[in-house]
Amino acid sequence: MIRFASLGSGSEGNALLVESGRSRLLLDCGFSVAETVRRLERLDIAPESLDAILVTHEHDDHVGGVARFARRYGTTVYLSHGTCMAVADKEQFADRVIIDSHTPFAVGDIEVMPYPVPHDAREPTQFVFGDGAARLGVLTDAGASTPHIEMMLSGLDALVIECNHDRELLLNSAYPERLKARISGRYGHLENEQAAQIVSKIDRQSLKHVIAAHLSQKNNRPELAVNALAGALGCAGEWVTVATQEDGFDWRCVN
Repeated sequence: MIRFASLGSGSEGNALLVESGRSRLLLDCGFSVAETVRRLERLDIAPESLDAILVTHEHDDHVGGVARFARRYGTTVYLSHGTCMAVADKEQFADRVIIDSHTPFAVGDIEVMPYPVPHDAREPTQFVFGDGAARLGVLTDAGASTPHIEMMLSGLDALVIECNHDRELLLNSAYPERLKARISGRYGHLENEQAAQIVSKIDRQSLKHVIAAHLSQKNNRPELAVNALAGALGCAGEWVTVATQEDGFDWRCVN
């Protein structure tokens, strides 16, 4: 059985808990140590119980709290070579493992399958997690889909997928044109309809949980993300969960 929950998701900080058997890891840590501990306690998790922190890329809302948390609790950090080099001048990881974005590895009882994504970072990596019986896929911070992404996300039991913005809300926002272009570009963030298109293309016969994540607080609305994903899934909107910035989402289980 895989159990997973979000500490929070959005531009102010991201962290996702994944556990199976005797193993527990955190995907990203964009909160301060104190805030991360507070959010872990909300889910009845002791910070010293984490076996690893996996880092998707070097942007502060994903890596901002990693080094300090890892130093305080002796947690091993897994990250790509590019991500490590991108943060080397400001963050030092005492116990780190450099991963290849195409090579699976294990963290205790959790099989980790990394895959590369298009995003404006040095070597951004997203992940699929498995335990031999169930698979959880995560896709955030990508500006576009690729055939490889769609292959990696096919046949999942649970999916956490970015629905960063609504295209019309972004284009009509007060953001500078350069920022709008960055967010909506190939190396930016997925908008609702892009996420829905990905969901419509993958093998989703086994999907039991779909969570919309990394929503912009200014350029999206939860109901817009839910409607887009529900339309692609052919299901009622109540079946789709939204990960919030403040509360993330509570434990989900797949087996």
